[in-house]
Amino acid sequence: MIILETLSCVSCLEYKVVDLTHNHGKDSIYWPTHSGYERYIDQRGLFDGTDIWVASNTIKTTEHLGTHLDAPQHFNEFSWTTHQIPIENLVGPGVIVNVKSKVVSNADYTVTKADLDEWEDQYGKIPEGAIVLMNSGWHDRYPNKTRVFNTQNPNDTTSFHFPSWGKDAVSWLLAHRSIHVLGVDVPSLDYGQSKDFPVHILISQENIQNVGYLDKIPESGTIISCAAMKIVDGSGSPVRVFALIPKNSDTNNARKYNCSLFLLLCSLVSFKMLNQ
Repeated sequence: MIILETLSCVSCLEYKVVDLTHNHGKDSIYWPTHSGYERYIDQRGLFDGTDIWVASNTIKTTEHLGTHLDAPQHFNEFSWTTHQIPIENLVGPGVIVNVKSKVVSNADYTVTKADLDEWEDQYGKIPEGAIVLMNSGWHDRYPNKTRVFNTQNPNDTTSFHFPSWGKDAVSWLLAHRSIHVLGVDVPSLDYGQSKDFPVHILISQENIQNVGYLDKIPESGTIISCAAMKIVDGSGSPVRVFALIPKNSDTNNARKYNCSLFLLLCSLVSFKMLNQ
């Protein structure tokens, strides 16, 4: 009943709901040092001699597989675990920073402060509580591991080549803007050849990875929600990520609603935690 009422409210507000979540299964992308995904059938058929159909499965999965969230503790021993993340930190205005043209000749490109300036010149100041995502056009590579990690050996992390956020740009965001989420369309918040993960360490908060279909939403004017499981003492969680787009919004400044598949990694930033 609550679900029906919630959907009714969304309809009342005249929002289009766009699912940004990849299927969670055996083909989902995950970091090669983590475990993958397994599913076991507990029940599939008529229940206990009756004519009642019942289906039930058990799944075994790393928290960091497919569309998922990294809790603050993933890169910060003294930060929140998954169940401690305030729900309001998982929602915010969508900000999509498009750097597709810049990664064509440089697979190791990192987003700069100038890229953020370009977005603000077009759309205005990054709103408070924003979910800021990099769009590098990596979406058509998912779920091919060789193409996503941009290497012939996706089990060798030293061979990875993909773009991501630059340390200086993230430092500026943390100092001058109050955002909730930082994200990319690649397997890590740090570019493929990074050895010391400076962006992860800078924010060391919640981050959400492997979101799909980002090209379906505008670069400004949406609300994005990242609904994580409330796993006690978790270092992360699978998530259902979706965007709300006003049905009467002007999409002339958007990337339009094409159907490209998109790999995204996001990092949720909590200034409350940064100030502790």
